[in-house]
Amino acid sequence: MINKEEFRKKIIISSGQIFRRFGFRKTTMDEIARALKIGKSSIYYYFASKEEIFEEVVLYEANVLRNELTTAIKSVESPVDKMRNYVFVRMKAFEKLANYYNAIFDKNLDHFDFIETVREKYDREELAILRLILYDGARKKVFNVSNSEYTALAIQTTLKGLEVPLFWKKKELNIEERLNAILDVLFYGIVK
Repeated sequence: MINKEEFRKKIIISSGQIFRRFGFRKTTMDEIARALKIGKSSIYYYFASKEEIFEEVVLYEANVLRNELTTAIKSVESPVDKMRNYVFVRMKAFEKLANYYNAIFDKNLDHFDFIETVREKYDREELAILRLILYDGARKKVFNVSNSEYTALAIQTTLKGLEVPLFWKKKELNIEERLNAILDVLFYGIVK
């Protein structure tokens, strides 16, 4: 007998790959059904629409990212290493989590109510993680941070500014080099 939750997850993962390849607009329920080698009616048993599947895909990928970030941060002790791991994992997740990032950045998807909710939650969670890393670093006298709220916002803004070039031109950029340069400025500044 088929476990319902496992099969839902299989649909979500498979649909995620198709959305990643064709985008939300061009993906059809027929393609999702073909990829799973099942009838379209079987998918409708689990999900009411393509939009509902996409929402679940986005939430699934958001959870994957959250887990990867938590693991990356907890795997090291030093606040500098925590920040470095956070930035690298976050920025390298683009390729794996294309649907999640499309949901956050694609203005053509704004008409879905859940997208704005996901965006707001993403921003809040990211600021909370950054504040925590900064607070830990200031407490350990590794970071010189007078206001962790503003510093977290500045880091978040910097990372968001990098997302577009990394996302659209990832083939021609050395991501590691760019991230290391940004981290050098973040950690050591530019003033002598």
